[in-house]
Amino acid sequence: MEEEGLSIDLVTKQHLLKAGLSPPEADVFFDQLRVILFETLQSKPRTWQRISQELLQPEQPFPLHQLMYYSTYRDWDTTTLGPPLGWIPTPEIARQSNLGRLLERKGQDILGEKYRSPTESLPELQRWSAEYPEKYFPLVWNTQSLVFHQQPRCFLDTSNEADPGGVWVPGASLNVAESCLTTKGSKNDSSIAILYRNEGEDGSPVSKVTLSQLRANASRVANALDALGFKRGDAIAIDMPMNVHAVTVYLGIILAGCIAACIPDSFVANEIAVRIRISKSKAIFTQDIIRRGGKELPLYSRVVEARAPLVIVIPSDGKSSCLRLRGGDMVWREFVTRAEHVSRPDEYKAVVQSIDSHTNILFSSGTTGEPKAIPWTQHAPLRCAADAWAHLDAREGDIICWPTNLGWVVGHLVLYAAFLNGATLALFNGSPLDQEFGKFVQDANISILGTVPSLVKTWKTSGCMANLDWSRIRIFSSTGESSSVDDDLWLSARGGYKPVLECCGGTELGSMYLAGSLVQPQAFATFSTLGMTIKAFILDYSSNSYRPDEAACTGEVALHPHIFGASSTLLNADHYEVYFQGMPFFNGKPLRRHGDIFQRFHGAFYKAYGRSDDTMNLGGIKASAVEIEQICNKAHDSVQETAAVAVQPPGGGPDELLIAAVLKPGFNLSTKELQKFFHSSVVSNLNPLFKVKAVVVFPEFPRTPSNKLLRRVLRVECAKIVNSKQRSRL
Repeated sequence: MEEEGLSIDLVTKQHLLKAGLSPPEADVFFDQLRVILFETLQSKPRTWQRISQELLQPEQPFPLHQLMYYSTYRDWDTTTLGPPLGWIPTPEIARQSNLGRLLERKGQDILGEKYRSPTESLPELQRWSAEYPEKYFPLVWNTQSLVFHQQPRCFLDTSNEADPGGVWVPGASLNVAESCLTTKGSKNDSSIAILYRNEGEDGSPVSKVTLSQLRANASRVANALDALGFKRGDAIAIDMPMNVHAVTVYLGIILAGCIAACIPDSFVANEIAVRIRISKSKAIFTQDIIRRGGKELPLYSRVVEARAPLVIVIPSDGKSSCLRLRGGDMVWREFVTRAEHVSRPDEYKAVVQSIDSHTNILFSSGTTGEPKAIPWTQHAPLRCAADAWAHLDAREGDIICWPTNLGWVVGHLVLYAAFLNGATLALFNGSPLDQEFGKFVQDANISILGTVPSLVKTWKTSGCMANLDWSRIRIFSSTGESSSVDDDLWLSARGGYKPVLECCGGTELGSMYLAGSLVQPQAFATFSTLGMTIKAFILDYSSNSYRPDEAACTGEVALHPHIFGASSTLLNADHYEVYFQGMPFFNGKPLRRHGDIFQRFHGAFYKAYGRSDDTMNLGGIKASAVEIEQICNKAHDSVQETAAVAVQPPGGGPDELLIAAVLKPGFNLSTKELQKFFHSSVVSNLNPLFKVKAVVVFPEFPRTPSNKLLRRVLRVECAKIVNSKQRSRL
């Protein structure tokens, strides 16, 4: 925008009018702005803090928010000062946070003379937690509803040199679903476990499920599974939206000692079939259809097309009379009646297992065309809850909402963040793209709202969240893709300038390794701290680690292998080869490969720059470039070869999918025609949520002497061509 180059001193009433204020509003705003500038003496962070908290309101035009932010930080030197601050905690907010209370209570004991205050001492606490995870985790667990039936022999066993990650809390036993459903602290049977609303019920009150109701319903699922002959360790798939039924089924599967194989509800039949095959699922829970955005999308028929085993179908409207099922399949009502074989179907004695037993299977796109199948042990849920406690400040009394799916890691993060920390899980059964979702956020009094950057961009562009009261939100969180400053600025403004806590992790890590916190200032579209107990390294292109004191550096992130909750096996690949082969060593241990590119700024802020390998994030969904290329290569007879690359738009934000193509001799199709063919193929054969943004045709692809595709070079060339075309249109 034109005003971005202004200094805050040069902002005039004319600029305020141009940003959308009326003349009377501009007069009042201008006078208040002058007072703030005089009183803060041009301290830019302090100036922005007062402007955002005292002058700017959610319903004011967004160009006004941009004008104030960019004018305030006009001459900010990011190289020496780090990124400009978007939110600064008050001492009171910092002290009342989970980490702040821990530091005030234990800071002197664990940090000694290094302890200063909650707002100054987080870097020291993070380093201490990485050195002494055996001391840090029990401090967190004491605040959570964990039920250990057997205490561990030790905290970390590193005696097996062939296992770089070590064995965590060996000998411990529990059932994490039982822990989710137990009472502790102020949590009792009548506490609200879930708040929910279905799409199309905008005028209805928000529905509630108490903890005792959720426990009873999950127990019925577990009893019914027993009655059908399922045994401990059997994999049972879930392919449905993340609604009350999905959460109940998930907990019931784990209560029974079985394994939940979770499949995103957007996947097409062949992708469902692959995941059922790899997980060896013996049954699958699904819905007849998905109601989303006013449309009815088939789901059961896709599962049948995937040749799934026994299917238990939950009618989306609660009525089963019109359902026509494949022979042997059953509807939900018939399934739950199987629980009647016991005298108390609403009760179930949880199957207690060792902490390294599998609870669920998630899939993450790899570089071979077949998704990596990542089994989670009971370590991972504990990691999710601990990270949510520390970095999202999840606690009793919170109402947490994050539109997602159990097929993605965030679905599990938000579930355990709520249930193990004594909070309430809020579920909207429908599209999160429209105002109806925003109305649910308002009516349910959401206090922690999780997002994906592409979702925020849609809200901002459409204006659908106008005139809603999001003031009860105290924290926004964002993950899945790279955020842009403008989108985070808009999101923070919608809640009255609440912090946007970015978090970055991985399906195979159990949760996050870079995040934010309430005891630190936050900068838009960046991360303010390493995850608690995490040691991370930034590697240059020669795989050498930059020194920790080298603030300004960019490279691939590698992780110390000792990560509580991280995977140690894969169902369909060599775990060591995928994550450790060829990595540099640190103190005799190979570092763990993750594949994200990050820039580290002064002040230890980090910014994401996409993937270093052949995996990309599209709309918050991990996708394999190889998988996309296999589909595009068959899209039209003219195609000789394709390469899928993810390119960040010039202004930052979520990656966009570009297809580079080499055509066979004699063919001369336009990029528009190719885009149509590629888009149709990707939507039909992989995921209907993916969009091919553009196509670039090359005479040949850049390659190494060994004929390996130079994907990074190709990505740069594609970005140059597409961005130049966009500028020429302007």
